[in-house]
Amino acid sequence: MSSKTLFDKIWDGHVVKKIDNGPQVLYIDRHYIHEVTSPQAFAGLEKRGIGVFRPQQTLATADHNVPTIDQHLPIKEALSRQQVEKLTENCSKFGVELFGLGHPNQGIVHVIGPELGYTLPGMTMVCGDSHTSTHGAFGSIAFGIGTSEVEQVMATQCILQTKPKTMKIEVNGTLGRGVTAKDVILYVISKISSSGGTGYFVEYAGSAIGSLSMESRMTICNMSIEMGARGGLIAPDEITFDYIRNRPFAPKGEALEAAIETWRQLRSDSDDAFDIIHRFDAQDIEPMITFGTNPGMGIGVNASIPSVQDLAPGSSPESYNKSLQYMGFHPGERLQGKPVNYVFLGSCTNARMEDLRLFAEAVKGKKKAPNVHALIVPGSKHVEKQAKEEGLDKILEDAGFSLREPGCSACLGMNEDKVPAGEYCVSTSNRNFEGRQGPGARTLLASPLTVAAVAITGKIADHRNVL
Repeated sequence: MSSKTLFDKIWDGHVVKKIDNGPQVLYIDRHYIHEVTSPQAFAGLEKRGIGVFRPQQTLATADHNVPTIDQHLPIKEALSRQQVEKLTENCSKFGVELFGLGHPNQGIVHVIGPELGYTLPGMTMVCGDSHTSTHGAFGSIAFGIGTSEVEQVMATQCILQTKPKTMKIEVNGTLGRGVTAKDVILYVISKISSSGGTGYFVEYAGSAIGSLSMESRMTICNMSIEMGARGGLIAPDEITFDYIRNRPFAPKGEALEAAIETWRQLRSDSDDAFDIIHRFDAQDIEPMITFGTNPGMGIGVNASIPSVQDLAPGSSPESYNKSLQYMGFHPGERLQGKPVNYVFLGSCTNARMEDLRLFAEAVKGKKKAPNVHALIVPGSKHVEKQAKEEGLDKILEDAGFSLREPGCSACLGMNEDKVPAGEYCVSTSNRNFEGRQGPGARTLLASPLTVAAVAITGKIADHRNVL
């Protein structure tokens, strides 16, 4: 019998039907939905006169369009209000569980799934959102789908998919002081490019990856899509099992212990099973920041912007120059010391307790720079509640910040939290595309610690020197 990757084993165990020279019919264990990509799918079901095939395996939340202050009041933006109201109406009509605004379980879909225990090892999971790859941190196959596919899963609990190739990304060694999971994934993408994972499903491995917490592993898998990969996953281990214990909707008691014995078998057989392998040394990674308009355009925070001559083979000089023009940067320029007026801590990449704790500890006893407008946004109501119980909100207030309410916030310009045109924002989110945080906004991706350093100094800085 030939060797298989972890991805192969989970995938093959969920194939309902193989189509000769075509896609495969894959069974889906969990379907997450939100207000943006579900209305057309529900409308399609209604038009066909059918319901959601397995509503108990579908879970909804409101996240993309919600405001992050005054959530008890009606949503001001008409389109956002309409989309959230439509989600509420559809979930009621089709019998789908909804954690809407005001519900204690509400939050970003990729934050609440793991924290509530809906996301488990060995599962297949989809959502009409590309960062569904986050859930792969548990040793599961999770990927984003389109609106028509959302309807397909609602109607059948299955999806037609062509099986991708597999890639292993191994990071070994010990991470340096102040180097976080966000720095690791930005470093990896900078090395293999924003299209380097196209056509692959990635398994992350190696001693540096294995040392990470579950929340850090989620940050790594979250950004798999930013290298073009279909998704990313990490083999489950004791860190995974400890995280799952006592989650509200996870198995309990003997059922959990039996499940863990099964999950321990979720391993790739050997390196021979992968189509391609990349290996990196953790000691080469320093705090990272992006300078361009895709997540692959990243450098160490102390480095200079590369010149056209330094671009990887196959890179487009025209695209590179257009990107720098949009960002207002030049080849050879250093980013350190550049004034920044906006910072954002949040998104499905970095809005968990670990991220808030890192930021709060870094700014404790210091003061926010007067020029900085800060958006500090928890990923869920549970994160918000726990942050207050731990006193993080008080630490933030003493330093001149305030903790907002949960939502996708300034990760994308679909709600009231936008960055003005022309302004720089150092952000823990996952995309720095043109206009991603608002028309004309200029985004630099970084870790929570780098965001904290910018928030305190009002300029791009190496947090290891200023915090």
